[in-house]
This record gives sequence, structure tokens and C-alpha cells, in this order.
Amino acid sequence: MGGHHLILGEIRDYVTGEVLADTHDERYRQKVARFLVVHKGYIKEDLRPRVPIDLNIDGKQARIRLDLVVCIDEQVAMLVKYAPGSLTTRHQVALAASRLLAPYQVPLSVVTNGKEADIIDNHSDSVIAEGLDGILSRGTLAEYLHAHDPISVADRHRDMAVRILYAYEVDGRCPCDDTVCDYEQR
Repeated sequence: MGGHHLILGEIRDYVTGEVLADTHDERYRQKVARFLVVHKGYIKEDLRPRVPIDLNIDGKQARIRLDLVVCIDEQVAMLVKYAPGSLTTRHQVALAASRLLAPYQVPLSVVTNGKEADIIDNHSDSVIAEGLDGILSRGTLAEYLHAHDPISVADRHRDMAVRILYAYEVDGRCPCDDTVCDYEQR
């Protein structure tokens, strides 16, 4: 990783044990994963870090990675989008990702800068809680899933979601971000 990302050495991923570059951003990602396990009752097996989403749009392709996806009983239930700075600028990215990650709309998103968090109901596109403490516990999230049927996503909403993610995560990314892979379609 180059550019303005200060590499502090290596850090072990809390969930997988994989060795990663130790950056300030990665420390916040690890803090959130640990918080979910220690304070919200999730088990490491519920958490999937660095989940890829492939984007195909207008002859271009890219692969982005979501910071963390939470699954309960093999159902994708919540996604976590980390980015430094303002939370509101990441709401649309989280909503778009929630429409592409599964065959149904992922019910909840957490947008966080590692210190603050907005918990978003993706069906209504509204903030339902704030702060890391506002993240639903594993038990509450499981109850939510059992009480609500998955909602399918219309093709036009999926198409718009691809465009939003491509604009924010590929075209609008920091020039030194090497976590995104983009290439021309042949």
C-alpha cells in the first residue's frame, strides 16, 4: 500500500488471523470487529471481512471489497462500511452495497469512522440508531431476521446501485487506494 497510508508494520486480523498491513484505517476496522464480538455477542464465524463485490458497468469492470459483512444462520444480515471522516457521505454507498450483496436487500448497514456510527435500516433508508453502542446485538438482529421476510431488489435498483458504487468506490477513490481492482471489459 502506498501513497498517504502510513504502514506501521503488520497486524493480525481479529476474525481470520490473516496478517495485514497495519494502518490507522485497519486498526479501526479491527476495533469494530472486536467490538461486535466482545460487546454485541457476535461470534467470529458470523463475521466475514473484506467481502468482494464485482461491478460491471458500461464496458468497465471493478472489484471492490466491503469492510465487514455479518451473517446470521447463513443469511446476510448487516454490512459494515468503514471510512474516515463524515458518516453521511457513506450512507449511499452502504445502501447501494445492501442491494448487491445478496439475492435480497441486506436489512441493515453500519457506517462508521471507527469512533462514530450510523445504523441504517436499508429498507427505509433511515438512521435507526447512532454510535457503536447503537449496533444491534446478535440476539436482537436474529429476532429481526426471524420477524421480517427478505425483500427482493428490483433490477433497476440493482443497476443504480452498481452505478453508485462505481462512482464512489472506483471513480471517486483515493488515488493511492490499492484495494480496488478495476479493468476494462474485453
